[in-house]
Amino acid sequence: MSIDVRPADVFEDVRAVIGPKSPTANVCFCLSYRIPSKLNNELRGPARAEYVAGLCEATPAPGVLAYDGDTPVGWAAIAPRAATTFARNRKIPHVDDLPVWSLWCIRVRPGHRGQGISHALIAGAVDFARENGAPVVEAYPLDNGDDKVDLTMAYAGIRKNFEHAGFAKAADTTSTLAGHPRILMRLDLR
Repeated sequence: MSIDVRPADVFEDVRAVIGPKSPTANVCFCLSYRIPSKLNNELRGPARAEYVAGLCEATPAPGVLAYDGDTPVGWAAIAPRAATTFARNRKIPHVDDLPVWSLWCIRVRPGHRGQGISHALIAGAVDFARENGAPVVEAYPLDNGDDKVDLTMAYAGIRKNFEHAGFAKAADTTSTLAGHPRILMRLDLR
């Protein structure tokens, strides 16, 4: 299997990986950290899909997709932190004033897990940020040690996968997810 990671600029492929099963659902599409909570709560059903379709047409794209051939098999959300709710998040500290990019969601479709796709997504997201001028990429993964993580809540990633990609712990946070603390990890691209 050869995994190719590309900008997420094809809406139907984004929908295939992170879209809700029901077109009238009021969840997912990976918007909760991208947009203010008021707007996130207002976007219902098809309006969510329309919003994400617009993001896919913008530059830069809203993240990256992993492909196995022509099949989209994974997603990573990455954007300048200033364009996300992490710019104002009180639980995740700012280490400095650099215009960092945030990598906050990694999703691999069922049936494709356990094949290294999350590693390819992290590497592809870092490359995407670098190509778009990011000096540093931050991630906020779970610091779960050897404990299992509920797959529904594993979207933030896990510490060891980011360490494998060259990220280093930069700070503790007061955020927890699925009973595990989240840490701030960084990769300097300068």
